[in-house]
Order: sequence, then structure tokens, then C-alpha cells
Amino acid sequence: MFKTFSAKLAGAQAIVFFALGVGFILATERMFEGRRLLELATDLGIGVVVFSLLAALLVFNFLTRRIRALAVAVDRFRDSGFTQPIRLTSANPTGDDIDRLGAAVQEMSERIAEQLGLLEQTDVRRRELLANVSHDLRTPLASMQGYLETLLLKHGTLPPEEERSYLEVAAKHSERLARLIRDLFQLTKLEAHELKPQCESFPIAELVQDVVEKFQLAADKRGLRLSSELTGQHAQLHADIGMIESVLENLIENAMRHTSAGGVIRVEVVPLEEARVALRVIDTGRGIPSDELPTIFDRYYRVNRGEASDAGSTGLGLAITRHIIDLHGGKIRVESVLGKGTTFSIELPLDADSTVTPSAGAALP
Repeated sequence: MFKTFSAKLAGAQAIVFFALGVGFILATERMFEGRRLLELATDLGIGVVVFSLLAALLVFNFLTRRIRALAVAVDRFRDSGFTQPIRLTSANPTGDDIDRLGAAVQEMSERIAEQLGLLEQTDVRRRELLANVSHDLRTPLASMQGYLETLLLKHGTLPPEEERSYLEVAAKHSERLARLIRDLFQLTKLEAHELKPQCESFPIAELVQDVVEKFQLAADKRGLRLSSELTGQHAQLHADIGMIESVLENLIENAMRHTSAGGVIRVEVVPLEEARVALRVIDTGRGIPSDELPTIFDRYYRVNRGEASDAGSTGLGLAITRHIIDLHGGKIRVESVLGKGTTFSIELPLDADSTVTPSAGAALP
């Protein structure tokens, strides 16, 4: 009934005036006695003044009590560095004006504290990123500079084959720098939501075959057996074909880096229930420690970072992969056993017009 403060105040005033009216009626019953008229008028005046003062004090306390509590809570919030949200017992979004004000201030303090926490996390990640980028840029730059300076100092005195070897090493480090800058630029745009997928319908099995063939020669040189198993031959995806190709390339490159000669890498396409399809990249490599699995899709995650097998890795591929899958409304999971291998499983929605029979037991692990 009294949902606003003004209504409550009006109600309190009505009660006060009703009480005064009752007192006045009771007092006037004896006013016709002339000798009592002046005495009653004096008593009534004093009573009105005292009662009005008490009523005013009560109303003032009722008005300022919650405002004082709100002011104390705001001061406490400021003293905490805006990190401890305000908690008010009187906060009520359906109450009177002051209750709604308290609820709004409480919600605002929670949002401020949350945003400050996110900013702090972002700042930590930014510093880590700068440290990692400076490390990865410095190493190939120093090597490339060293080889080029050697070529300049010994120009005309080196045998042609040695000079070519120096140039090949410098070119290799230059290629790594270009890859790092490209991946960093792509990840930054993905995290800023500046890249939007240009979706089209295409057969995912054909894309997998093309990507596997692209890496076949490199796998043969490393002594790896790379193959594909395409259960969903007619599965059609409605996605950005370039982004999905980048995902497959990142996962296959990752598997090749961490699989020793004689190992096996297999790419599977498996239809699932509810018009979805699973892409799996399975390797028999060295695996990932269980305590590192929760952070595997973070920026610059890299198993055994200093090993030579990781020399061509930017450490951004899995982070890029996760963002691309999220953009397409998919899911990505990883399972790994040390010494036995790793399985990356991606679940993506099929095109609305694609009709593929799900395979038995094809659910994602």
C-alpha cells in the first residue's frame, strides 16, 4: 500500500493529525465550562507542540536511518578501494524510494567491483603477454641479426654453401617472426570481437582431406603416419571455411610437434545426435600433464616450452582455435595421457539442410 517514501510520510502525518483530532474532540467536551476553557486551551496547545515535536523526531529518524546506513556503506566501499561490494539489509528493488535507491547502489557497487577485478586480470594478462612476446621476438631477432652480421663481415670470404646455410637460417627465423606477428594479430582481433565469421555451406570431409594432404609431406619427413577417417562423408557445415581450416591446421601442427617419429596422427569426422558433427585430432605423442589441461587454451600455453621441437611454435594456436570454435557456437575438449597421446575433440552444428545419420557411440568424450 505504501510503496513510496512520500506515501509512508503522508500516512504518518495522517495518523498524527487523526490523533490530534481525537484529542481535540475529547478536550472540547468540557470546553463549555467557562472556568475550564482557558486551562484546556493551554493544555491542548502544549500537547500539540510536544506531540508535533515527537512526531517530527520520529519521522526525521525514519527518514535518515536508512540514508545514514547507505552513506556508511558507501564510505566503506570507497575505503576498500571499490573492491568490496556494498551489502544493505534494507535494499529492496520493490520497496519505497530509499529501498530502491539502496538496491541500485548495491547493484552498482557489485558491477564496479566486478569490472575492477576484470581490469586487474586483464592487466596481469597484458604484462604476461608483453613478457612472452618480447621473449619470443628477441630470440629469433638476435639469431637472425647474428647470422646477417656474420654474412656482412665475411662477405666474399665464405664458401657459397656456408653463405647459403647462413641465409637459410636467417630466413627461417624471419618466417617464425612473421608467423608470430600474424597469430598475435589474429588473436587480438578475435579477443576484441572484431573478426566475424563469413559463413557458407561446405562438406567438412572434403576440407579435412585437403588439410591432411597439405601436411602429408611434412609428416612423412618426420616419420609420422598421418591419416583421416571420414564417417560423415556428406556432413555439411555452415561456417567460415577459412577459420575452420585454420583450426584443423593448428591442431595437426600441434600434434606433429609433440609426436615422435613412428607415431600416428589421425583426423576423424564423426556425425553426432542433434544435427552436430565431431572433428577429432588424435595423436600418439608424449601427452599433456593433467595439471596443465585446464590452462591449455590460454595465451602462450606451451608444453615443455624450451624444447627444440617447439622452436617453430608461437604458443598462440590453441588460444586462436578456442576463440574460433566459440564464434561458431561449438565446443572443444581435450583428453590426454602422458606417454600415450592426446585427443582434441571439436563439436560443431551441422548446416540446417544437412542430413547425416549419427554413428553409434559417437558422443564426445
